[in-house]
Formats: sequence, structure tokens, C-alpha cells
Amino acid sequence: MAANHASPALPTRRLGTTGPLTAAIGLGCMGMSGMYGEGDRAESIATIHAALDAGITLLDTGDFYGMGHNELLISEALSTAPAAARERALISVKFGALRDPDGGWSGYDGRPAAVKNFAAYSLRRLGTDHIDIYRIARIDPAVPIEETVGAISELVQAGHVRHIGLSEAGSGTIRRAASTAPICDLQIEYSLISRGIEAEILPTVRELGIGVTAYGVLSRGLISGHFTRDRALGPTDFRAVSPRFQGDNLEHNLGLVESLRKIAEQKGVTVAQIAIAWVLSRGEDIVPLVGARRRDRLTEALGAVGLTLGAEDLAAIERAVPADAAAGDRYPTAQMAHLDSER
Repeated sequence: MAANHASPALPTRRLGTTGPLTAAIGLGCMGMSGMYGEGDRAESIATIHAALDAGITLLDTGDFYGMGHNELLISEALSTAPAAARERALISVKFGALRDPDGGWSGYDGRPAAVKNFAAYSLRRLGTDHIDIYRIARIDPAVPIEETVGAISELVQAGHVRHIGLSEAGSGTIRRAASTAPICDLQIEYSLISRGIEAEILPTVRELGIGVTAYGVLSRGLISGHFTRDRALGPTDFRAVSPRFQGDNLEHNLGLVESLRKIAEQKGVTVAQIAIAWVLSRGEDIVPLVGARRRDRLTEALGAVGLTLGAEDLAAIERAVPADAAAGDRYPTAQMAHLDSER
């Protein structure tokens, strides 16, 4: 494996014109609560501590990750972190997904009363008096976005929430939301092999002064350089049903990774570092979220912050992994139907 770059002091980026200042890279905590198989509580907490120690400030979660498990995990990690790190931490929470006792999914609820109900439970689980950024995970098609955002705005006015975000929203919905209340950022999948936002969504948020928190920057490990063809995926691992990890799609996509690996090796870095650095290079208004579940993966990801990609590097990356080169949708068909951003 290529050597990791040492992690420099982390630069900062602001989430939109109205949002908070945060480190240029954030930590996505979903994978610590079972979405990619069983999590390791002790290692998860150690990874959150290591992220805070390294200067990461933004911790991203969802109240439905492990049915509240992820928020409780973050609360425990923050309660045992040094006071200074705890005070710098910004918590971004997604809400609205409906689950059943067997772990199934039952749609999304964006009604104002539900928004406030979800927030009340999150505040208690997180052990905090406010949520820094609050957003519905998927737009509820049965509730106008103005009503959902309006309810969050009331939580802002009451001091329970600091900033309003969006998640996987399309251009028209973003405009309607922004006309209702200030929106600091849009959380959406963005990576070398998921570039759909570039056509319309990215220009829209830039026009409106809204930042982007990019998740899936390593496409759930697919373009991390660590995923192999013979990797066994357990029944609780989301990737077991993800189209990009199936059969011929997987073969094709791992071929793209090998092309990227050649570029990484020439620069003396890892595939993951190249992929994260590419997202960082797309604009100062974009903050990549890395889903590291272990300290070694976090250290590797942090090495991307000090990696500068010149014009020749970017051109080589584009040749190796052209836009729309990936095989397979980013979610199974049923879940794609919930994405307002794909309409």
C-alpha cells in the first residue's frame, strides 16, 4: 500500500453564507451503527475521539441509524472527550425515516408535529440542548417542503436548532426551502462515480449561497482501494443489495478503481486519499464526510486534506474515471424512488 500523507492542521470551510465554520472534512458516523455489518462500540468511540483530536468538528448522524443507537454513541463519545473538543463539535442530524421493530423501513414523515417530535427525542439521546444542523433525510412527498422547513425554523427560533439543512433534495425543492428559511447546506452523495449533482443541483445551491456536505465520497468503500471481489457481505450490510456491488457491475467498478490506483501510486498516496482529495478540490463550499469506522481508516482519510491535485492530476483522474462511468444505480430501485434529487 502507498504511504499515507501526514495529516496537517485542518483548514476550515463555511457551510453556505449562513452556516457554521467547520473543518474541511467531517465524520459520517452511520457505519458505526450496523449499516455495514456489526459495529465495534469501543473502536467507534475511539475513532470519534481521534477525529476530534485531529481537528474534525462536524459529526453527522441520523436519528434512525440503529434506531437511536448512533446518537447515543455520539453522546457517549462526546461526554468522554476533552471539554475543548466537545465544545468545538458540531452535530448534524437527519430525521424523518420511519422504522419498524425488525429494522424495516416504512417511508418518511415531514409533518411539522413529527419534526418536533423527532427533535425532542434526538435532543434527549444526544444529551444536548441544541442540534447544530437539522434536516429531513428524504423529502416527504405528502408534505410541502415549506411546512417541514417551517417547523425546523420554529425550532431555530426556540433555540433547539441552530441551522437548517436539506438532504437529497432536487433543485426546485431547494429553491422552495430557501424561500422559506435560511438553508446552510445540502447533504447529498457526491464522489468520482456519483456526479449527478453537477448538472443542476450544484449550480442551484451555489446561486443561493448554500453549502454542500458530500457523503459517499468513497461510494461506501467501493472506491476506497480496500474493497475486493471476494469480500463477503453479511445480511445486515447495506452493500449486499446495492446495485454497484453486484456481479458485472462490481467487476466494472473495481476496474475503475484499478485505473485510479495507478494515479495514486504515482503520487505516493492511497486510492482513498485521491478520491477524497478530488471531492475537496471541487470547491471551497463542499465539505466531504468520511465514513471511517476505525482509527486507521480515519488517519488515511485525513491524509487527503494535505494532498494538492494539479491540473494534470485532475485530467488524469477524469480519464481514469469519467463522469457517468459507474455501473449500477447508487441505491436499489425502491430507495431511488425516495430521492427527490433524482426526480
